[in-house]
Amino acid sequence: MQKLYKPVRIGFIIAIMAIMTTIFVSALYRLQIYDDRPEEFELHEDAIITRVVTLAAARGNIYDRNGVLLASGRPAYNIMINRDTLMRYPTTYRNEVAWELVSSCMDEGIKYNDAFPITMGAPFTYVTNMTSDQRMRLSRYLDFMKLDENISASDLLAWMRGHYMIDFMTSNAEARLIIGVRYELEIRAIVTNLAPYVFANDVGSDFVAVLEERGLPGVFIENSYVREYHTSNAAHVLGYLRPIPSGQLEKYIEMGYPLDALVGIEGAELAFEEILRGINGSQSIKTNENGTVLETVTYEEPIPGQHVYLTIDIGFQVAVENSLRSHIESINLGRDETVEKIPGGSVVVLDVQTGEVLAAASFPTFNRATLTQDAMALFTDQNQPMWNRAMQGQYNPGSTFKMITALAGLRHGVFSSKYFPVNDIGVYSVLYDDTGSYRPSCWIHQQVGYGHGELDLVQALERSCNYYFCYIGDRVLGGEARGADAIAQVAREFGLGQSTGVEIPEVSGIMATPEYTSTVLGRDWYRADTVMTSFGQGNNQFTPIQLANYSATIANGGFLHSLTVLRKVVSSDMSELLFIHEPVVLNEFEEKEYLEWIQEGMRAVARSRNGTAYSVFGDYPVNVAAKTGTVQIEDQDINNGVFICYAPAENPEIAISVVIEKGGSGAQVMAIARTVLDYYFGTQITAFTVPYGELIP
Repeated sequence: MQKLYKPVRIGFIIAIMAIMTTIFVSALYRLQIYDDRPEEFELHEDAIITRVVTLAAARGNIYDRNGVLLASGRPAYNIMINRDTLMRYPTTYRNEVAWELVSSCMDEGIKYNDAFPITMGAPFTYVTNMTSDQRMRLSRYLDFMKLDENISASDLLAWMRGHYMIDFMTSNAEARLIIGVRYELEIRAIVTNLAPYVFANDVGSDFVAVLEERGLPGVFIENSYVREYHTSNAAHVLGYLRPIPSGQLEKYIEMGYPLDALVGIEGAELAFEEILRGINGSQSIKTNENGTVLETVTYEEPIPGQHVYLTIDIGFQVAVENSLRSHIESINLGRDETVEKIPGGSVVVLDVQTGEVLAAASFPTFNRATLTQDAMALFTDQNQPMWNRAMQGQYNPGSTFKMITALAGLRHGVFSSKYFPVNDIGVYSVLYDDTGSYRPSCWIHQQVGYGHGELDLVQALERSCNYYFCYIGDRVLGGEARGADAIAQVAREFGLGQSTGVEIPEVSGIMATPEYTSTVLGRDWYRADTVMTSFGQGNNQFTPIQLANYSATIANGGFLHSLTVLRKVVSSDMSELLFIHEPVVLNEFEEKEYLEWIQEGMRAVARSRNGTAYSVFGDYPVNVAAKTGTVQIEDQDINNGVFICYAPAENPEIAISVVIEKGGSGAQVMAIARTVLDYYFGTQITAFTVPYGELIP
């Protein structure tokens, strides 16, 4: 029987199909990437072009607790280039459109977007601060065009002049500007998940009118919103907006974000992104080749975002930031070249009854208005101004940890009365391991050669006696690892070394336990480690906001609150209250009497003539309870200064933590807390500081 389909025929048919497919793909390639339409192609006014545009939704506003506007959205115009429309025209005409746009912006002093990573002027070289996105796009471009990845900038420009058929009469500088636009368009055909090309952001209505009058093909105006911040303060608290980070693109796309969306980066903008963001609408626009609009159809109306009220008081925030900055600058100014400067610090203020953050300052800080221009300098600054020290800085607590040891000692029966005496002889000796001993000394021994003598709990807190707390910590559950775990448990109950609940990104810190030491540091836990931890040294690392909450928990009688920067949320039209913060208690201490003894000791720190904070708060018109701390940093000559307090001591309202890197003793940072209290209580008393160099724990 004769076969209906012979192998030769089948092969012939497959060959014909392969040839036709190759021709089709080549034609499509030329149409999409090269020109591909002959110069003599005649345009027809009755050709219909349909494009779907986004109707931008207004982002919700951010207010402070009193309704002061901190961030809002302003309607704006963006200039867009529709590549599909422009590709209908010959390549030389595309160059004319690109030059028309660029020259118009230059004439009007309008900044436009050009991310082509070659300098604008001769000698043409690759930009030195090329971003990772620029490198990726350039690499993809070179690979697609089959160019040597090591091609020089000048050779690449020469090749691109020919590729885009730029007239030989055009100067190299002008050619570079045209190439910048052509590259932005072409890279979007090569890397398909890039956002549409926004040629210029936030242009004025006069410039929009000029462009619309010129009717440049493929160029259209899109309505948008520009985020405006009405304060230069609270940069770390508010955060800022940026294009979706490349590593998070998939996540945001799954949430319905367009590729060109701006999203919250850090601060409240990130924390409340889903509340603040609106939902964009969409619209179909039909035009002819000349750009005349023939029909507009709206598919979805945009839904504006909701408004957020923060817990911070912006006036108070400004005062806290100014106090932190001015004191750090003053201390630095008084240091000679042999003494390291303070790189930074933080202040956090909490409402002790609600867990609301009233102010959170980090220094140095940054200016959102110039963030784009300053980005490289900011991210390479060794003092790390972009770092939110208040919620992400990790610091040893120093002597502020001593109340933890006191409560652990009371809880586990080391002593049962605030009058329990310990004789401070100056140096506490403890066996470290088989090779030697650990001999921590009390701070007063370092100055005068002897200890405090016999002290009770209140006096030990008042004078910040290291020896007393070495003695107590060394006897909790027999010392060693069990005692260390018991002390760490009390610290956790005060919220140290764990999340505070605050919505702004924070770190949990480090709780130095036997388990941590074994698994992370790779060594055994010794009795000396327990002793070291007991008076606030060791490897514990806590954030300033945790230290403030620790102070607040002591102040309010043992209620650990979940912290928040969100006071309430209202609907976009301000007609409906959608959320209001109610205090959330994470833990309550049952040892009320023990806490009262600790409170008494903290009051003595500020009010007693022997108290380590008396020099600043002894005559203060508002009664303050406090604890100073000096943190010895390995391989550094200058200690960190740590200070916590709350006030009024009898009926507490606010709790404060201050951490100053390389600030010296805790006494050096007390003046910052005093000026913060001045503002809050309206005392308007100028704080003074003890002389620099006087070591007070």
